[in-house]
Amino acid sequence: MFPSSIYKDRRNRLRQEVHGGLIFFPGNQEVSFNYLANTYAFRQDSSFLYFFGQDQPDLAGVMDLDTGKDILFGNDVEISDIIWMGQQPSMKERSNNVGVADTRSMSELEGVLHQALSSGRKIHYLPPYRGETIIQISELLALPLAGVRNQASEELIRGVVKLRMKKDLLEIQEMENMVDVAWLMHTTAMKMARPGTIEKEIAGTIEGIALSQANGVSFPIILTINGQTLHNHYHGNILIPDRMLVVDAGAESEYHYASDITRTAPVGGEFSRRQKDIYAIVLAANLSAIKALKPGVPFRDIHLLAALEITRGLTALGIMKGNVDEAVSQGAHTMFFPHGLGHPIGLDVHDLEGLGENFVGYDKETERSKEFGLGFLRFGRKLQEHFVMTIEPGIYFIPELIDLWKAEGKHADFINYDVADTYRDFGGIRIEDNVLITDKGSRVLGKPIPKTVSEIEEVMAGS
Repeated sequence: MFPSSIYKDRRNRLRQEVHGGLIFFPGNQEVSFNYLANTYAFRQDSSFLYFFGQDQPDLAGVMDLDTGKDILFGNDVEISDIIWMGQQPSMKERSNNVGVADTRSMSELEGVLHQALSSGRKIHYLPPYRGETIIQISELLALPLAGVRNQASEELIRGVVKLRMKKDLLEIQEMENMVDVAWLMHTTAMKMARPGTIEKEIAGTIEGIALSQANGVSFPIILTINGQTLHNHYHGNILIPDRMLVVDAGAESEYHYASDITRTAPVGGEFSRRQKDIYAIVLAANLSAIKALKPGVPFRDIHLLAALEITRGLTALGIMKGNVDEAVSQGAHTMFFPHGLGHPIGLDVHDLEGLGENFVGYDKETERSKEFGLGFLRFGRKLQEHFVMTIEPGIYFIPELIDLWKAEGKHADFINYDVADTYRDFGGIRIEDNVLITDKGSRVLGKPIPKTVSEIEEVMAGS
């Protein structure tokens, strides 16, 4: 846990963004996966962590914007809890750790909220994403279940986004540490990428690294020789020659800050000529995008820069054709690069996404596209110092998409379908780094994870 002054400062800064009434931060509850006492690993709500710091279930925080007082609600453990879980910090200790003077039992929460409502005061809350939290808010605030999400406070959403998007030095260090854990995860995966290995052996090994070196994985591991499927969580394939292994994985710190790294390695340790050609294009897009990052630049412009790099490379190989700028403006490249270049990362691996992507990644200056490909860009607005972004260009040969567009004659002026057909068995390549926006440019976080052809082959040769 950070020093109590950090949490007090965060709450005070939030008071400058939201005006009047109460802010209600419900903490997460434990969730059972097959019977009541058998629960999933607990994960606290990220905004509750950011402002109230406590990583235990069945807590709630209230900020009174009119009096300047904060309250932490929760119950002290009883002897039956101690028998099973051991002694726990008292609620008074918990509140002191985050700079809150007023501590009350959970049974008092309803009365505090009802008194505010009966006085005509507004209660701000963030959009809930768990069913049990929706029910809790519905009961406490006398709202119909179907209307709970729609009544979330836009003023609070915008205030939380403004604060959480900018990372301080302690947060950045947490994320750097998790990139260092990801270094071990990814270099281990490279060394294990041998013909005959089952994907789940590698996935299980690197998840074990995240559990032993950190607080577990920051999201379910994506690891597959079928990299043309962007989020492939199936780990049952046997690695075979002439395929590449895409590994998209990261770790989460004790304080729940994330890393999110992708590397692509050739099964067996050596890239073929064809694999090298496509890999070089993706790497060029990754490096050129990182070089162009700086405050004030719209992230959508960086995405389009990467798209141009990919289109230029595919045109040089004869997979695409025609004018590169025109091809990108018409979206022809999206058959091979159908997703956005990246997203914010922090306490959430897709940081703040639960509050609504458009609140996080778009504003009055930057509207979200409705076009295929560009519409998947989670973040398009101008970058600011202390943002942390993923940069993850990729090239994918998706047989079903090739067949569909070919049958429709879509972008026939820019795509050589006969050549694209010869890559149907290729899979995909993605390269992803976590990058801090600095005052004049950017900095890739953490220990450098091998990503050039020679670096990857060298790691795999030493396995």
